[in-house]
Amino acid sequence: MINSKLFALITLILLTMSSAIAQDQSASNMVVDLQLINPSSEINNGIAKVKVQGGQAPYSYKWSNVNTPLSESESDGLIEGMQHSVDISDANGNTINKTFTIPAKSITELFNSKVQPAVDVMGAVLFWDAFATLGIYDPVVYASHINISLSKDKTIGNEVYNIKKWVVPNGGQVKKGEPIAVLKSTKNKEVYVKASHSGTLEHMAQEGEQISKLPETGSFKSPLLGIINFQTPQPLLHPNGDVKTNTIPFIVIWLILGSIFFTLRLKFINIRGFRHSLDLARGKYDDPKAPGTITHFQAMATAVSATVGLGNIAGVAVAISLGGAGATFWMFLAGFFGMSLKFAECTLGVKYRFIDDEGRIFGGPMNYLRYGLEKRNLKRLGKFLAVLFAVLGVGASFGGGNMLQSNQAFKIVSEQIPALQGQGFWFGVGFALLVGAVIIGGIKSIAKVTAKVVPIMAILYVLGCLVVIGYHIEYIGGAFIAILDGAFSAEALKGGFIGVLIIGLQRAAFSSEAGVGSAAIAHSASKTNHPIADGFTSLVEPFIDTMLVCTMTALVLIFTGKHESSTGLGGVELTADAFGSVVSWFPTVLAVAVFLFAFSTMVSWSYYGMRSWSYLFGRSKKLELVYKVMYLGFVVLGASVSLGAVLSFADMMILAMSFPNIIGLYIMAPEINADMKVYWNKLKAGALYVNPKFLKAEK
Repeated sequence: MINSKLFALITLILLTMSSAIAQDQSASNMVVDLQLINPSSEINNGIAKVKVQGGQAPYSYKWSNVNTPLSESESDGLIEGMQHSVDISDANGNTINKTFTIPAKSITELFNSKVQPAVDVMGAVLFWDAFATLGIYDPVVYASHINISLSKDKTIGNEVYNIKKWVVPNGGQVKKGEPIAVLKSTKNKEVYVKASHSGTLEHMAQEGEQISKLPETGSFKSPLLGIINFQTPQPLLHPNGDVKTNTIPFIVIWLILGSIFFTLRLKFINIRGFRHSLDLARGKYDDPKAPGTITHFQAMATAVSATVGLGNIAGVAVAISLGGAGATFWMFLAGFFGMSLKFAECTLGVKYRFIDDEGRIFGGPMNYLRYGLEKRNLKRLGKFLAVLFAVLGVGASFGGGNMLQSNQAFKIVSEQIPALQGQGFWFGVGFALLVGAVIIGGIKSIAKVTAKVVPIMAILYVLGCLVVIGYHIEYIGGAFIAILDGAFSAEALKGGFIGVLIIGLQRAAFSSEAGVGSAAIAHSASKTNHPIADGFTSLVEPFIDTMLVCTMTALVLIFTGKHESSTGLGGVELTADAFGSVVSWFPTVLAVAVFLFAFSTMVSWSYYGMRSWSYLFGRSKKLELVYKVMYLGFVVLGASVSLGAVLSFADMMILAMSFPNIIGLYIMAPEINADMKVYWNKLKAGALYVNPKFLKAEK
């Protein structure tokens, strides 16, 4: 007779085996049909569709594309020629994995897929989070609650809805997927709002109240139906189910630490020297007999023209929409510290310049890295850093300083002039001729143009911002409260304090180019007997670029409530939408400003790239002409072809330039400080040359 315990054990084993067999049969019954679609030769628009037969519905789909929800059987916006994956699971937990590659149709798609791995490698270096790697902080983004707003429901557009009925009372417990409210639109359309998470429901609006998808101007917060409070903080997830994380990118820390170091090392020269900086910019100390080819103001205008660009409009809009109003505070603060870093690099750019027999000037980080470090018995390191900087400088000039600008300028202008759509090549040709007319003449021609264009475009843009702000001036108090509150006590949904801090710092670091070394090339051509004077002149640049223009963009978005909207608009479109909410034709003015920004950036970066090119290949005028022709070719290419990964890689080169540059600046910090003290004493003693025009005016 079989022991009862043994019988029970055998029964349990048999049941387990039968269950496993049933599950295997269920999994084997799942048949997955994967359809791959490449709709056009445009890059990054691949589509994958999944059809499942068998198994137990409902199914979930975990795509490698983080932006595709778990409930979606279709993923779009995929890179052609790259491997992707999807895990299909049924209600019983059976899973089938599918990896796939959407075939590339065009050369641009193929090229894009081959460059993307290089972008990933470079991004892994530039955006490596050392703090998370060392376990100093938990990078996972947690939330104590989640907001219930209309923008989270795909079935709802921009209509106005009435809250017809709350299904779950205030303070009641809800489960994920459970209906919690019924809404009725002005078109009598009823919509059920379901709980996205489990927890305790808190009503933020009452029955009968109206609510819309877009935030009300001046409210500074998205309209909320309610809040679901969690019992314990939960990690936030991407639509595909991956856990959201904050990163503290190494490149941002590298730039910010450099800015803070030189601010402290030079004893807050960004404050002490600001007034003198303005005097230099307006020509008070311009000596016509000094060596060089352009004035202090022209050098400053050239440097500003290279940094005030699409990043101030599109980049800030993206940063504010991600980080909320609080990102503005950290962006402003980073711009303040960046002034000191600009001071250091522009001083050395002039000090180590070389002027040939024809009066042509060759200067910038290549020179002070090479010869400045040689003075300190670091010849090999200096040569290596100088060559690395020059290689990155050439790549950055073709990409971030050229193709990216013409590409975005065409998109923006063609939206305002529909006849241009599909005519990217001819737009690029016209743009190239315009840029060529300036850059063929060299730095003198570039400086003359930027000295005229920069004030016009800056005034045009700032005036537009002031009109929008003035229209909503009654909200100024609330806007600044929103900025300060968001900076120090950010909503968890925005990524928490760390998320808002890093978004603000990142935008400022990328925008002003302080530490990149590019401005030092422009300032090396300045007419001056005192290299430190150009350090002072450069203090104005991050102030204009980041503390003024970027902040004005942020305020426009905050005042109009667009920073909280979830319309899916890109950076430039979001800013244009904010301007258009006040004056309908303002987006056209914005398009003109953006065109000027792109043009001035391309003109200035042509000079930066050419000087990097000359350092690598020699100072021959023929070789310079070869570079200029290539540069103009890239203008046409950028406007006529979509090159996502290529543009990303080239744009990253601008940031990578800061690695060799800041290493050299740290080593030469004592030299910069000593030169500053000597100059400061001369200024206080009245021993500097003063332009006679200003002496007459002062009398």
